[in-house]
Amino acid sequence: MFIRYQSVSLYMRQPEITKENVLMEATVLFNTKGYKTTSISDITNATGYTKGAIYRHFINKDALEMEAFEKMMGTIFSIMSSKIKSKTNTKDKLFSLLEMFENYITNPYIKGGCPLLNVSVEMDDTKDPLKQKAQKALSILKKSTITIIKNGKVFNQVKLTVNENLFTTIIIATLEGGIMMSKLQNNNKDITAVVLHLKEWINKDILK
Repeated sequence: MFIRYQSVSLYMRQPEITKENVLMEATVLFNTKGYKTTSISDITNATGYTKGAIYRHFINKDALEMEAFEKMMGTIFSIMSSKIKSKTNTKDKLFSLLEMFENYITNPYIKGGCPLLNVSVEMDDTKDPLKQKAQKALSILKKSTITIIKNGKVFNQVKLTVNENLFTTIIIATLEGGIMMSKLQNNNKDITAVVLHLKEWINKDILK
C-alpha cells in the first residue's frame, strides 16, 4: 500500500492546492518513469493543469524534481523515525529499519520503490543538483543508523567492538542491492533473503 499524499485541506488556498496536486502526481511519475524521462507534458496530462499553471509554482522542471524528491524522502524519513522511536531496544529498532526496506518491494510506501535508489541510479554519472539532494538523504540515513548503534552501546545492547560506520555501510549497501535485484526480477525473493541474513548477522555478531 503506497502513500498518496493528502493534498487538499480546508485551510489551504487554491494556489496551495494546485501546487500540492502537482507535487503528488510528479512524485509518482518521477519515481516510476524516471526524472529525465518524465516530461512536463506528462505532468500536465496527469494533473489536468496547464504548463503555465505548473510554472507559476515551479520556476522550471529541475525545481519540481528537487521538491518532489525532498517530499518523498521527507515522507520516508518521517515513517522511519516514527517506527524507530516506537521501539524500546536496539534489536527492534534495527529490525524495523530492515523491514521498512523490505516493504519497498512487498508493500511500498511510495509507488515506484526506494526514491533514494532510483535517483542514485539515474544520476550516477552526472553533476545534477538532484544527485546532491540524494547524497544529503543518504547522509541522513547513515547518521540515523549510526546513532542506533551508538545508543545501543551506551545501553549495553551492542558489542563495543562493533564499528558503527562499517556496520552502517554494509547494512545500507546490502539492502539497496537487494531492492535493486528484487525490483529487476519483479519478486521479493532477494530482498527477503537479504533481510533474513542481516537479522541473523545482527543477532549473532552485533547484539550482546
